[in-house]
Formats: sequence, C-alpha cells, structure tokens
Amino acid sequence: MKRKRVPMRTCVSCGLKTAKRDLLRVVSPPDGGAVVDEKGKLNGRGAYVCQSCGRSPEALRRGRLQYALRTKITTDDWKALTEAVAAAASEA
Repeated sequence: MKRKRVPMRTCVSCGLKTAKRDLLRVVSPPDGGAVVDEKGKLNGRGAYVCQSCGRSPEALRRGRLQYALRTKITTDDWKALTEAVAAAASEA
C-alpha cells in the first residue's frame, strides 16, 4: 500500500519543521497588512508559524515575519496580528 506524502513547512519564527496542518498560516494580502489564514486558502504571500510561537506573542519575531511576507507590518497591525495568532493557536 502506498503512503500518502505529508506536506512539510517551516516556522518562520523558530525554524521548527513540521506538518503543514500543525502550523498557522499568516498571509500578506495584495492590499497590504497581514492576517491569519484559518483555512489556508487566502490569496497572497504566506508564511507559517508554529503553535508554540503563536501562544506567546513575545516568541514571534517581527523582523522574520516581515521578511518572509515581504511587507512592512505597522504597530497597530502587529498588535492585531499577535492577538489573532494567539487566539488561533489556543483554539487548535
């Protein structure tokens, strides 16, 4: 019986490599900013964050996330994003 391949992704904050479904996807939409992609289907450049980095906003590294998304994240957007990531990580 043939095994199904599991897609692997890397957390941009800590570098943990794990299955795609165990990570949170953060997207930079074409109109700017950054949002959490709950379903993994939003258009735009995406980056993945692990659950442990998502639970503690201090663990998220702003510079690495900005670099991966190729966008600037303002202070207000950063606060909203860390709250959204923490909420999504606590649900999972």
